Amino acid sequence: MARTTSQIYDAVPIQPSAVICSCPSPSMVRTHLDSSLPLTVQGANCPCPGMESPACEPRAPAKPADKSAEMRLQSIQAPQPRKKRPEDFKFGKILGEGSFSTVVLAREQSTLKEYAIKILEKRHIIKEHKTQYVRGERDVMSNLDHPFFVKLYFTFQDDEKLYFGLSYAKNGELLKYIRKIGSFDETCTRFYSAEIVCALEYLHAKGIIHRDLKPENILLNEEMHIQITDFGTAKQLSPDSKQARANSFVGTAQYVSPELLTEKSACKSSDLWALGCIIYQLVAGLLPFRAGNEYLIFQKIIKLEYEFPEKFFPKAKDLVKQLLSLDPSKRIGCDEMGGYNLLRGHPFFESILWENLHLQMPPKLTAYLPAMSEDDEDCYGNYDDLLSQLNNMQVAQSSSSHSLSVSESAHPQRSSSNIEQYIHDLDNNSFELDLQFSSKEKQLLLEKQTRGNPWHQFVENNLILKMGPVDKRKGLFARRRQLLLTEGPHLYYVDPVSKVLKGEIPWSPELRPEAKNFKTFFVHTPNRTYYLMDPSGNADKWCKKIQEVWRKIYHKHQNTGM
Repeated sequence: MARTTSQIYDAVPIQPSAVICSCPSPSMVRTHLDSSLPLTVQGANCPCPGMESPACEPRAPAKPADKSAEMRLQSIQAPQPRKKRPEDFKFGKILGEGSFSTVVLAREQSTLKEYAIKILEKRHIIKEHKTQYVRGERDVMSNLDHPFFVKLYFTFQDDEKLYFGLSYAKNGELLKYIRKIGSFDETCTRFYSAEIVCALEYLHAKGIIHRDLKPENILLNEEMHIQITDFGTAKQLSPDSKQARANSFVGTAQYVSPELLTEKSACKSSDLWALGCIIYQLVAGLLPFRAGNEYLIFQKIIKLEYEFPEKFFPKAKDLVKQLLSLDPSKRIGCDEMGGYNLLRGHPFFESILWENLHLQMPPKLTAYLPAMSEDDEDCYGNYDDLLSQLNNMQVAQSSSSHSLSVSESAHPQRSSSNIEQYIHDLDNNSFELDLQFSSKEKQLLLEKQTRGNPWHQFVENNLILKMGPVDKRKGLFARRRQLLLTEGPHLYYVDPVSKVLKGEIPWSPELRPEAKNFKTFFVHTPNRTYYLMDPSGNADKWCKKIQEVWRKIYHKHQNTGM
C-alpha cells in the first residue's frame, strides 16, 4: 500500500546525543558550504577554525583607510542568514547507506523543498580516519555546477553529526533499472552513455577524477536524466603541478582499471575504463569482468579477459573495445588520443545532438530482447495471431508427451483412489499437476514426490505443481535452469548440472506472467522482470499454471491484479 506524504516524513527521527567538539558554541551549525567541518573528540584541543564561539573575544576591525574600504567592510560584516539546524527538516525514508554515511529524504519545513541529506557520524569518521575523504567530497562537490551531477546546496552540523544537503534524484539508481529490465535497447544505451560522456568531460576539465563511477553512483532525476553522485573517493588534481594521477587504491572491483591494479594509481582515463564497463553492462545486462571473487576479477582485468555475447550492438562493441584498453593513454577520449571530441565523434553517437542534452526528452527505457540464436528468430512472430489460429485445436507436444487442449477450461471428473490421474508427464524432467486434489491426495502426492523426485530436495517439502527446464536470461546471457513451481507458492530455479539452488522468483499480488511467443515468457515482479524460455515451446502452459496458482492464493486481488 502506498504511504501518505506524512508517513514518509515521519519515518526517521534524528536526535543528537553526544558532544564531539569541545568548543562552547551551543549550536555548531553552518549554512552553505562549511569550510571547517571540525572533527574533534570531546576533551581535545579544538580551535575550530572558521567556527564562531561566544567565548572568544572578537577582534576590533582595523579602521578603513578610505570610504570604499569602509563600504567593503560593511558588506563583509552584513548579517548572515540563520544557520540551518536538524530541527529545520522533517526526515523521512532512507534513500541509501554507505560505509560511513546514510542518505535520508528530508523536507525543509520553512520552504517545503525536498533534499537528500547525507548524514555522517563524526565518531565513526574519526575512528576510521576518513576525515580527509569527507572534506575532499565537500570540496569537490562545492566546485561542481552541472545538470548531470548531484548538487550540494548546503552543509551544517550538530554535536554528533555532519549533514550534506544534496539535490534529490527521485528515480533512484541506474542499477535498479538495469536489474529490472535486463539490458537496454540501443537508443537508451546511446542516450545514457552520451550523458555520462558529457558529465565526464566536464569533470575532467576541472581536473577531477571520480574513481568510483558505476551504475549505483549514477542516479536518475524526476525527468530521467542522470545525476552522478558519491564523491567520497574523488580526487582533485592540483592545477599548479604536473600531477595527473591519484596514488591510492579505491573503487569497486568490477569497474577498477588495470593501472590501479598494476601501478596503484588512477588517472582521468581510469574513469573512461569505467565508462566502457558501464556501456557493456547496459547492453549485455552483466559486467564484462565477472568471477567468483575479487582476486579472480582482478586477474581477468589485468589480462583483459572478457568476451562479447552474441547480438551485442556492433558500434557499441567497437566503442567498448576502444575504452577497455590496458594502456590508459590509448583509450578513446583521453588527452593523449585527442580528448573528448574524438569520443563524441564515435559512430555509436552519430545520432546524438550534444548541445543541451540535459534539456532533451530521454527515451523510454526499453528492454533489448533479441532471439538467442538464429534458429529462434521465427519464435518472435505475432503470438496472438498464432494462438487464434489454434483455437479449439490441440498443440502437438514432443514425442515423449501427450497432447493437451489449448482451450482446456473444464477439468475431468476424478477418481478419489488414483493420484496418477493428476500428473501430466511431459518428459523425464517435466510435468504438471491438476490442482483438484483433496488434502488426503495431496499427502499421497507429496509422499510420492519425496520418494522418487530428485528435485524434491530444493523445494522445502512443498508439493511441486509444475516443473521443467527453462533458459533463464539475464541481458544477453542465458543459463539453463530447472524451474519448480510449488505450493506456498514458490518459483524456485536450480542449476541442473551442479544441482545447486540458484534462487527464487519472489511471489506477491503484483506478480504477473506474460507469454511472448511459444517459447518465451516473462514473469513480472515489482523489482524485476524475469525472462524465461521453454525449449519445448510450452511458454503458454507455464503462464496458465502460474496464473492458476496465483488465483488460488490471491483470489481477493483478482480484480486489481491479473
